[in-house]
Amino acid sequence: MGAVGVLLFALGEGGLLVVGAGLLGLVVWAVGVWWFLAYRGAVRAFGLLVALAAPVAVLVFFAHRTLWLTALVLVLVWAVALAFARAALHRARPEQPMRASAAPRRQRPVLIMNPKSGGGKVGRFGLVERAEALGARVVLLDPDAPADVAELARTAVAEGADLLGVAGGDGTQALVAAVAAEHDLPFLVVSAGTRNHFAMDLGLDRADPARCLDALTDGEELRVDLGTVAGRPFVNTVSFGVYADLVQRPEYRDDKAGTALDLLPDLLVGENVRRVDARADATALPAQQAVLVSNNPYGSTEDLGVDGRRLRLDAGRLGVLGIRVEGAAQAADLALRGAQSTGLTVLTARQVEVTADADEIPVAVDGEALRMSVPVVCTLRPQALRVLVPRDRPGVPAPVPPVTWRRLTAIAFGRTDRGSDPTAEGPIRD
Repeated sequence: MGAVGVLLFALGEGGLLVVGAGLLGLVVWAVGVWWFLAYRGAVRAFGLLVALAAPVAVLVFFAHRTLWLTALVLVLVWAVALAFARAALHRARPEQPMRASAAPRRQRPVLIMNPKSGGGKVGRFGLVERAEALGARVVLLDPDAPADVAELARTAVAEGADLLGVAGGDGTQALVAAVAAEHDLPFLVVSAGTRNHFAMDLGLDRADPARCLDALTDGEELRVDLGTVAGRPFVNTVSFGVYADLVQRPEYRDDKAGTALDLLPDLLVGENVRRVDARADATALPAQQAVLVSNNPYGSTEDLGVDGRRLRLDAGRLGVLGIRVEGAAQAADLALRGAQSTGLTVLTARQVEVTADADEIPVAVDGEALRMSVPVVCTLRPQALRVLVPRDRPGVPAPVPPVTWRRLTAIAFGRTDRGSDPTAEGPIRD
């Protein structure tokens, strides 16, 4: 309301001109960024110049037309409005996104640990000693002798293990998780990888992986879904198209930004642009530059994600995101409209099939570079995995119910208690 009031009050001083110039500057900036990413040489340099010059030009225009004060007030009132909205929504009653059940203490747990994961977190946090003190047997991988972790897990089961766990990256987690699901054994996640996306969505402590081991003595169990792509398990995502091409390059691991910047022109607008066709249940997604399939959707289909997390891992649906950008105009539309852009498709499905004009295509499974024969089919095994987690999980997401006008009005007047807000739920536990 304050922003609208400023516009009405400042009409004589160019209030609408401020808004128009700001939007135009944003569009020009988006086009400059597209040229910088999609081309090389002089066009890339010109795109960088445009991207840097656009906001500067808007500021110079405001100063020249003595509109800087109106623009400043508009920015301030919008910032205050967004801060209030964020504070109001974050004060909503948190809810536990997944159902947890009591878990007895395991007698013969076996943990597979990769000492190189996460830059040496296994050694830095004393995970081997901590796990053994809690009664677990540790299988420590040899960095100089690559091992079949799935086979190690099967051997542990054959020797009587009643719990399998991994301290390592998400790709290793998925391979051992599939063995645990196959034998209906609990699975323990130790956040010793680099990014630990799966651990984050489980609410585990990523800063101190040793806290994950508390589940051995004071744990509870979650039933979560397990994804499969061409028969291979995944716990997070499967990527096709641009990202899958990038991670295939050997130099990508050492210089991600530089490799991406060098390859994007060919991947986006080059003569040999690799596109894939996807079908999510009955919905066709033709000629996509990138397709991301996730084990449960990130956020919702309206907002593309909540803090980059999946609120649930047990909903039994794949998240699907397809990107098809044909030029600068559509890139600007994607930057401005996000999930509403015509270049972006966000939906959920039970099965996704990806094809291309080739016998096999690059696929990134939980960040690992692979090649698979087409068609590549992604499916989900609902609640196939029993995950043992500590009762005290500092990173449990605190989502809020969908925003409706009724709920927004209740929040505005401070009525966020259970009685006045029927959509709010407390933790679910049995």
